[in-house]
Amino acid sequence: MGAIHEIVFDCDQPAVLAEFWADLLDGYAVRQPDMTSAALSLALGLDPAEPTTIMVDGPGPSLCFQNVEGQRPENNRVHFDIGVTNRAAEVDRLSLSGASVERVLPTYTIMRDPEGNQFVLVDSKAEAERVAA
Repeated sequence: MGAIHEIVFDCDQPAVLAEFWADLLDGYAVRQPDMTSAALSLALGLDPAEPTTIMVDGPGPSLCFQNVEGQRPENNRVHFDIGVTNRAAEVDRLSLSGASVERVLPTYTIMRDPEGNQFVLVDSKAEAERVAA
């Protein structure tokens, strides 16, 4: 059996997205670069001062944001549904961090992070009631 090791985002600006998602998810923080990551960057001929991969760690799987330039599909085939207790407040807070609202529905809001990756804010109470039914 396998287990999720990490969730990887291909992106243009790893630092921006890492900070955004660390702020969005409870208990997550950007991992500080260590000597191993700097050595790997040097070995690949990259500038260690501008890491191409940034990790975000928390209580669940780690998130990996890696620099991959070029076009990606407009709609994600996989996205996060994130339970929140005050959806309107989270929408406002995340909008100030660079997210955009795509669609608002009665129990959830479809949003995009600063690089256009889709995610959904779900009312925690509505989700709990749905599961209990």
